[in-house]
Amino acid sequence: MAATPIAVITGASSGIGAATARQLAAAGYRVVVTARRKERIEALAAEINEAGHQATAYALDVTDRDAVNEFATAFRTLAVLVNNAGGALGADPVASGDPADWRQMYETNVIGTLNVTQALLPALTASGDGTVVILSSTAGLSTYEGGGGYVAAKHGEHVLAETLRLEIVGTPVRVIEVAPGMVKTEEFATTRFRGDAEKAAKVYAGVDAPLTADDVADTISWAVTRPSHVNIDLLVVRPRAQASNSKVHRTA
Repeated sequence: MAATPIAVITGASSGIGAATARQLAAAGYRVVVTARRKERIEALAAEINEAGHQATAYALDVTDRDAVNEFATAFRTLAVLVNNAGGALGADPVASGDPADWRQMYETNVIGTLNVTQALLPALTASGDGTVVILSSTAGLSTYEGGGGYVAAKHGEHVLAETLRLEIVGTPVRVIEVAPGMVKTEEFATTRFRGDAEKAAKVYAGVDAPLTADDVADTISWAVTRPSHVNIDLLVVRPRAQASNSKVHRTA
């Protein structure tokens, strides 16, 4: 009897990460959910287990390389890694942006993805059929005013995915990049604006049906569950109301 394949999801305490964990668990993976907020991921793992699937929680800061390396020792083989941990801080112009915000976004989105991917790549390769998913953003493909720091970080993450794919071609590991546009989750914009609910609400004001966390998780799950010879190099997903990062139809 074949062992249940394992999928690791970073940044799984809320939003897209949590939704992806639920969907991959339902698809037959044993999910390992990681994030810094221990209580959140433990609750998520309990919910998934109570639904009849398999989940384990592991508190992890992806920017802590020693902690990531210790985490990786738990896996001899691994089927899927979903690099979801990341996020945005602020929306200031380049002229006045806080370098500390830029540094934190780069550390989380790029170095965090690098840390976890490097640490788990041997186990993904040893599986004979591994998949690395990098959740980037349309911000990694084109820029917009007020987004310089986040755009720079997501461009870095996009290039990481492209380069890794070139470097490991011929190994049994796929590299999939999913780049969402406007997604309305409970925390992304609120975190970006440091808890200012009014500013966060303006991001989505008048937009008919922005993407949800489940929409993006469904896209990730679909890409991961394609036949192993099929690699979804880059999948851009936006709501119908959004034509580009700077072109959004608003009803009011």
